[in-house]
Amino acid sequence: MDKNKQTARFEEVCRENGLKVTHQRLEIYRTLAQSDAHPSAEALHKLLVEKMPTLSIDTVYRTLATFEELGLVKRVGTMASRARFEAKIDQHHHFFCDQCGQLIDFTWNSFDAMYIPEEMKGLGKILEKNVVLHGICSKCLSKK
Repeated sequence: MDKNKQTARFEEVCRENGLKVTHQRLEIYRTLAQSDAHPSAEALHKLLVEKMPTLSIDTVYRTLATFEELGLVKRVGTMASRARFEAKIDQHHHFFCDQCGQLIDFTWNSFDAMYIPEEMKGLGKILEKNVVLHGICSKCLSKK
């Protein structure tokens, strides 16, 4: 999605949910939307504190939680201890390098088109299906 459309959608979702579009919220969202690194809240705070020295880590955590509730950002599940976030909400998957920690987006249309197994339907309503592949990225492999 084009960055201007993404920001416009962000502002629209905030207003529809009675959330003011403050400078801090907008900067947190824009910085996340511009990052391909899937930063943790701590990494995002480190990037933002240069522009906004009074920004607290607690504000970043609370803002990300609010954005996640509104469907504006996604938490990326990895086996690492820190949650990672992204503003890219269209259907895609992730490759996580267990050596350097890089997260790489990829699409997998045949997986997305697969039907959910019949025995899974009794568990409840499936809201999303995604894959996080773990391995060692080509950059790390080339260093060996």
